[in-house]
Amino acid sequence: MKMNKHYNELKASYLFVDIAHKVAAYQEAHPEKEIIRLGIGDVTQPLAKCVVDAMHDAVTEMGTKEGFHGYGPEQGYPFLKQAIQGYYAGRGTKLDEDEIFISDGAKSDLANVLGLFDVDNTVLVPDPVYPTYVDDNVTDGRKIIYGRTSQENGFLGMPDDSVKADIIYICSPNNPTGAAYTRDQLKAWVEYARKNNAIILYDAAYECFISDGELARSIFEIEGARECAIEICSFSKIAGFTGTRCGYTVVPKDLERDGMNINKLWLRRQTTKFNGVPYVVQRGAAAVFTESGMAEIQHNLDYYRKNAKVIADALGECGVWYCGGKNSPYIWLRCPGSMKSWEFFDWLLENCGVVGTPGVGFGECGEGYFRLTAFGDAEKTKEAAQRIKTAIKAL
Repeated sequence: MKMNKHYNELKASYLFVDIAHKVAAYQEAHPEKEIIRLGIGDVTQPLAKCVVDAMHDAVTEMGTKEGFHGYGPEQGYPFLKQAIQGYYAGRGTKLDEDEIFISDGAKSDLANVLGLFDVDNTVLVPDPVYPTYVDDNVTDGRKIIYGRTSQENGFLGMPDDSVKADIIYICSPNNPTGAAYTRDQLKAWVEYARKNNAIILYDAAYECFISDGELARSIFEIEGARECAIEICSFSKIAGFTGTRCGYTVVPKDLERDGMNINKLWLRRQTTKFNGVPYVVQRGAAAVFTESGMAEIQHNLDYYRKNAKVIADALGECGVWYCGGKNSPYIWLRCPGSMKSWEFFDWLLENCGVVGTPGVGFGECGEGYFRLTAFGDAEKTKEAAQRIKTAIKAL
């Protein structure tokens, strides 16, 4: 038997394993100290009441002969797809129902969609970057090109005509940097993709945090995107489904390559390799888009937005450069005192009892930077911000 040796090249898991080991060792050495975690991008607020009620009702329904649901449509129940249609339509973006595919989360689809494309394709990813974009392609053996970003360009890379790529990853608002593209910037990417016959994989997991009207919530707000983009979305952040698992991918029927229709290919892939998201979960997801659901969801999003502002304000008072924090749950900061990323991780843990994520773990361009998340408890976030502010001012 021959194994896939590319798995030895994976980096994403090691970042968080190293963090966990460092924190565990520190806690063992200092059991009396409280650790506040602002590292992992997991939500802390519970599911909205309307979501829970919808799931309870669905469970009761499943317990009756008349309401029992067995295998559902692999691409999702119409009631949820129509609810998503309405969500997009409310922002002026028209989608056909059969362009929406329900999944068990954005992370799965970001990996699975690559199965439609040959390993000979070249992939362009930003640096720094959400590590699984890289690892999904490393395991397949594709060539990866890194688009370097920096503080000078606000960590928003733009197209380079000297670079030829077939698959382009865009995450906006970005994980890890929190930076978000304007419509004009996305238009440049769409034009580049069309010129190069490339496909954009647009990760819109954090679109719900956008409040600035200049920023796009969907790549399909951009003219021509239907001919070059696939949008991958999640209920994890908008509705706290990190442990419930539900997402969706939009594949326009206009999207064709090499004489093949990508929408039809994705439908074939899903009906072959996926049995669909549970009925109960989809009922809960559909409740998100009701009038009461959106009101409850906004309450939770505002909770995280306030956390982000608390962190950003503390950094601002210290004169620390950062981006994100607005239109994003992530704050990407320049490590004070010219510290490197892991050096600052250790300093922050030892001096503040706060855990974040070293920027270099997201790529070479992340060296000297650091990510904090706004998904924590509000009171603990305030305490962490105060600790960080006090410690940095004492440097």
